[in-house]
Amino acid sequence: MSFSKLVFPPLSYTGWGSLELLVPEVEKYEPRKILVVTDPMLAKIGLVERVTVPLKDHGYQVTVYTDVVPEPPLEIGEKLVSFTREGRFEMVIGVGGGSALDLAKLAAVLAVHEGPAADYLNLTGTKKVEKKGIPKILIPTTSGTGSEVTNISVLSLETTKDVVTHDNLLADVAIVDPELTVSVPPRVTAATGIDALTHAVEAYLSVNASPISDGLALQAIRLISRSLRKAVENGSNKQARIDMSHGSYIAGLAFFNAGVAGVHALAYPLGGQFHLAHGESNAVLLPYVMGYIRNSCPARMADVLNALGGNSNYLSEEEASYKCVEELERIVKDVGIPATLAEFNIPESALESLTQDGVKQKRLLARSPYPLKENDIREIYRAAFEGKLTEPTMKSEQITI
Repeated sequence: MSFSKLVFPPLSYTGWGSLELLVPEVEKYEPRKILVVTDPMLAKIGLVERVTVPLKDHGYQVTVYTDVVPEPPLEIGEKLVSFTREGRFEMVIGVGGGSALDLAKLAAVLAVHEGPAADYLNLTGTKKVEKKGIPKILIPTTSGTGSEVTNISVLSLETTKDVVTHDNLLADVAIVDPELTVSVPPRVTAATGIDALTHAVEAYLSVNASPISDGLALQAIRLISRSLRKAVENGSNKQARIDMSHGSYIAGLAFFNAGVAGVHALAYPLGGQFHLAHGESNAVLLPYVMGYIRNSCPARMADVLNALGGNSNYLSEEEASYKCVEELERIVKDVGIPATLAEFNIPESALESLTQDGVKQKRLLARSPYPLKENDIREIYRAAFEGKLTEPTMKSEQITI
């Protein structure tokens, strides 16, 4: 590309203890009624009270909404949008993982629009987002999705996923406090961490990559690769949590501006058809997609290897690209995520329906350095099912970056 468009959220606070800046930021908007969107577990363990109690102490009317589930279906989004409209809230605060943050963004924007959320979906919607919506503050409690810095709300459909996307969905304020992630259990830490790593890797390999997104992506890979194993092993490791929060945030900025591609495109049907957690969907597919497209971007794969902590100095670009895929495999294994679709109880009979839904993700597939056609997608799913890396059997017109 001869030029790049770069978009960033208006204001972010990052770092240990940054949640203390919430009330001063809320005060700038002078809301009376605030809706806090979070998942029920955070409410149960009392973590959400770290947000609600200071707000109530300062006189704000706070309603906590917990009808949030992982990989939220469209119906959940519709219900929240209606609740927000009827409640006439003046601010929405999202607290939690990607699902809570995505739903909070959706509610804040569509609260001032007409019609169901389905009308605004990327693939099938007939309406466009036109209004900014009510103010929204996003506070992630996991290190992975990057939702606090993107303009996308992901919703699950019957067998796949779709998104509502517009710059009006960007947070007015993002607060990324690593202290809030300490209680995240190992499995979730692993899945969301690989999700963040996938964001960074795919952004660096994207055909829409730029020097700016490259710098973000590589730094995110460095931070995540040096800290993810430590965070999974010991969730109280303060430095690991800090690195993961910053890595996830930076990876979010990278992929928001450069885009993700094949891994995410093929992960969506896994979430839609089998409700596999998004991070685990990405994790199980990451080595197989990277192994498949490796030959279209060997120089960049060598850069990723170095950012992962490897050394490409004495390797050819092709050798380094192989080593990169091996290192990605190793990270997924080290954090305890199953390596094949079969280990997730995905039946072989589902590979064709996954392929057909994967083909529909044209928005994501368009960013791949190797154009993934229907048969390519089928081969990758087969490889991920059998646990055997594969490469294209036929030459395709690839975009070398």
